[in-house]
Amino acid sequence: MKTNQPITLLLLSFVFSITISAQNQTQQFDDIVSQYYNPDEPGATVLVAKNGKTIYKKAIGKSNLELDTDMVPENVFMLASITKQFTAVAILMLEEQGKLSLDDPITKYIPDYPTNGKTITVHHLLNHTSGIKSYTGIGNLVEVARNDMTLDELIDYFKNEPMDFDPGEEFRYNNSGYILLGKIIEVLSDDTYENFIEKNIFKRLGMKSSSYGNNRELVKNRVNPYEQNENGYVNANYISMTLPHAAGSLTSTIDDMLKWQKALTNNTLIKAASLDKAINGSELNNGEHITYGYGLGEMTLKGSKGYAHSGGIFGTSTNGIYLIEEDVYVIGLSNCSCNDIGAVTRNLAAAAIGKPYPTMKDVIKLSEDNLKQWVGAYEFEDGAIRHIFLKDGKLNSMRESETNTIFEIFPLSENRFMFEESGIEYEFSKSADGKRQVIFITDTENTGKEVDKAMPEARKEITLSNDILSQYAGKYELGLNFHVEVTVEGNQIFGQANGQGKFEIFAEDETTFFAKVTPLKVIFNKNTSGKVESFTLYQGGQETVAKKIE
Repeated sequence: MKTNQPITLLLLSFVFSITISAQNQTQQFDDIVSQYYNPDEPGATVLVAKNGKTIYKKAIGKSNLELDTDMVPENVFMLASITKQFTAVAILMLEEQGKLSLDDPITKYIPDYPTNGKTITVHHLLNHTSGIKSYTGIGNLVEVARNDMTLDELIDYFKNEPMDFDPGEEFRYNNSGYILLGKIIEVLSDDTYENFIEKNIFKRLGMKSSSYGNNRELVKNRVNPYEQNENGYVNANYISMTLPHAAGSLTSTIDDMLKWQKALTNNTLIKAASLDKAINGSELNNGEHITYGYGLGEMTLKGSKGYAHSGGIFGTSTNGIYLIEEDVYVIGLSNCSCNDIGAVTRNLAAAAIGKPYPTMKDVIKLSEDNLKQWVGAYEFEDGAIRHIFLKDGKLNSMRESETNTIFEIFPLSENRFMFEESGIEYEFSKSADGKRQVIFITDTENTGKEVDKAMPEARKEITLSNDILSQYAGKYELGLNFHVEVTVEGNQIFGQANGQGKFEIFAEDETTFFAKVTPLKVIFNKNTSGKVESFTLYQGGQETVAKKIE
């Protein structure tokens, strides 16, 4: 029998190159995950899918520290606020069945709800524009979270609070709105929210490892949740799963979440027109576009359009990303409100579409002469002024702001630089007339032109003693999905939001601090007896008070 040797060799070469490429990508994914999680600490499970098929799956760390149990891909996690997309889809399913309109006032389904003479619609609940006060910002959440409540008791807990703004006037992330959506689902289905989701979503999609969270039932492969303080890891605060309800009580696995995403992509549960409402943002009364739609938010990653949502609850952080054109889905579930699962999923998604974020491994060395050619001030399309300057042989960037924060930038080539492990880059160039310009690259691009402007002074910091700093250490509550752990190491003080990286803050005076990694200011507040009771966060033109709970 004759063989066509050239064709056979070509096919073997083709198969070999595909295998090597897959191995390289797997190693790239492994490197990303290992940046954030260690084998002997609380960990995570992550999954990357392309065209609906898993191309990478990883479990790292411990599912239970006390039993020294390794994480496995089958582990079950609380989804936290990723629950909201299930609630939103359930509402859209009911709309398609003709059982409600998104423009219906909520009093049509909850007649005794006090709206203060305002018209609050189902739409306002879905996109966080209702003005209803979020129950997670009322009272001491750690204490409240320990108590089982019926759905009506939970609604009674917040319904008489004054409204934050008129419906449709502002966007403010709000867990109360999704509790009310859960109530509407129960009214229209004549069943519990738990049963509705189980019968109409989980069973229909074959999500056999997913359920409404329950602390008493035995759940195979359920992880133990952890938090981190200055002394190390501790078991997470207890939370009754009656409290998050339709805003955050579902549990699942990475494999089940892929089934869920495929159902969204393939319009298994709702039509494409309904999904479009959920994933393409929405508008305020004045026509201003907001990126939050219904249970999902618009996002752009490396120029690719998609949608995403994160979640955070005591001892858990989650994040899911879907890139539409590339049909890439990334889900990450972690059993600690520490590290940055969102950074993991973003980096994995970027790598999956062939546009990986650079890392410090990619940094090269350049001479001072090469660095000096980009020194100057640049004015950007969004109005920002950034100054590039040389200090101690290193190139730095300062954006004019309240904090005038300085960052070192690291060379990737003669004209391309990165901020350390942030996914942000500069790409410098010169126009035909010799003028310098720079592109500020995040997930979008913003061009800056050279301008003649003096650099302002950097914000000055002072050193405080460990005794002064230690009074600020503890856990602060910004809401059910957002806690900040303040820790002290010697004469340094750090903040870490759940699911995000730790960053240092610097003292301007004894109670006022600022960050260098992002333009924010923190002022610690004391009661009449001189005990620290909260801090006020100033960021992006907003003031937010965080109560000290531990």
